[in-house]
Amino acid sequence: MSSSPTETAAVTSAAPSPAETGSTGTDPAEAPFSRLELAVGADGFERLQRARVLVLGLGGVGSACAEALVRGGVGALVLVDGDTVQPSNLNRQVIAFTDTLGMRKTEAARLMARRINPETRIETVDRFVLPEDLPELLTETGAADGGVDYVVDAVDTIATKIALAEASERYGFRLVSSMGTAMKVRPELLEVTDIEKTAGDPVARVMRRELRKRGIRHLTVVCSTEHPRRRAEAPGAEPGRRAPLGTVSFVPPVAGMLMAGEVIRTLADL
Repeated sequence: MSSSPTETAAVTSAAPSPAETGSTGTDPAEAPFSRLELAVGADGFERLQRARVLVLGLGGVGSACAEALVRGGVGALVLVDGDTVQPSNLNRQVIAFTDTLGMRKTEAARLMARRINPETRIETVDRFVLPEDLPELLTETGAADGGVDYVVDAVDTIATKIALAEASERYGFRLVSSMGTAMKVRPELLEVTDIEKTAGDPVARVMRRELRKRGIRHLTVVCSTEHPRRRAEAPGAEPGRRAPLGTVSFVPPVAGMLMAGEVIRTLADL
C-alpha cells in the first residue's frame, strides 16, 4: 500500500439486494455459519454479527484478514485503501486476479465479501492512510467515538502505524497491528504477541523504540521471529537503484489470518 497525498476519499456503502440472499438448503447443519456457531457458541456468534471492524490496508495482510473476518461472521466491515490491484499483487493478495487488475482494492474486496456473505455490511473508503489524515479518517469511520469494535492496522508505513497506536491510546479503540512480512519465508514463526516481546523484526524494533518515546508500552501485534532474508537484485533493476522488497504467497496471508483470529476471539469473548 503506497502513500500518495494526492488521492481523495470516496466513501461507499454496500447493502445486499433481495436477489443476493436466500436459502442454501433445508438442512440446518449446512447453513452458512452453522460450523462457526458450533465453534464460538450462539452468544459468541451473536456478538460477531453485531460487531463493526475497521480494516486499514488491503494488501497481502489486510485483504486476507478481511476475507477471514467475513467468513468469521463479523457483521460489518469498513475497508480502507487508496490503491488499485496491480500485477505484482497476484502472488499473495486474495483480491488479486487477472480480472481484478486495475480495480480499486476497496471495490475488489467489497465484491469478494459479497460473494462470501451478501448480508455482511460493507463500507469502503478509497483513501491512502496517511498520519496527518488519520484524525479525520478515524472520526469519519466512527473509530474515534466508539463506533468501531476493533481496528486492524495492515498498512505499510511505520509513521502511520505509530500514529494509529497513539490514536488507540487517545480514543480507546482496540487495535492489532501487523509488523514486517516482506523477505520472510517461515509462516510458522508468526505469532500474536505484545510489541515489548518481539524480537528479530526490523519493523517491530523501530515501533518498539518510537512507542517507548511516546510512553506507549503495550500494543498487540502479529510479528515473526524470522530475520528477513537478504534483498535479491530485482529483474531489470537499474544499477544503484534500491530493489523492492520481495514477498511470497504464504506469509502475508497467514499474518492476516492471525490478525483476524485475534479480532474474532476477542469479539466473540472466547
